[in-house]
This record gives sequence, C-alpha cells and structure tokens, in this order.
Amino acid sequence: MTNKKNGVLYTGMTNNLERRVYEHKHKLIPGFTSKYNLTRLMYYVSTTNVHEAITFEKRIKGWLRVKKIKLIESINQDWNDLSDGWYG
Repeated sequence: MTNKKNGVLYTGMTNNLERRVYEHKHKLIPGFTSKYNLTRLMYYVSTTNVHEAITFEKRIKGWLRVKKIKLIESINQDWNDLSDGWYG
C-alpha cells in the first residue's frame, strides 16, 4: 500500500485482501497505514499457504526501497491503484 507514486510504502499480509484494503482506505484500524494515509494498493500476491505468505512478507520488508519499487513496477508500471472499482 502507498499514498502516491514513490510515497511511503507498507507491506502486509491478510487472509482477506478486499476486506483489509477497505479497512486501510477507510482508516478503520489505527496504525501505520492510517497515520500515513496509505490507501492505494500497488502490488499483491495470492497464495493459500499462510507460511509462504508470512515468509514472503518478511522477505519484502527486509528489502531496500529501490527493490520494492522494482517489484511494484514489474506488474504496475504506472502505479495505478489495483483496488480501483472494488467497492462500487
């Protein structure tokens, strides 16, 4: 999640992406994303293996910012909000 192109980046994992993005967009849970107004979904990966998800999340969190940006731009060159249109 981010707030704008090349803005603050947040990495997390969830068992329900649409619900979690909604919570971030509407600042329903106090914390990092609400503090920095992180409402735009830039990248996501789906898996049914929770251990794999946790491992990937931890790996990404350890990366330098430039590597995170390359990951985002590998599928989202224009930094579009991938959740646009999800909520009517």
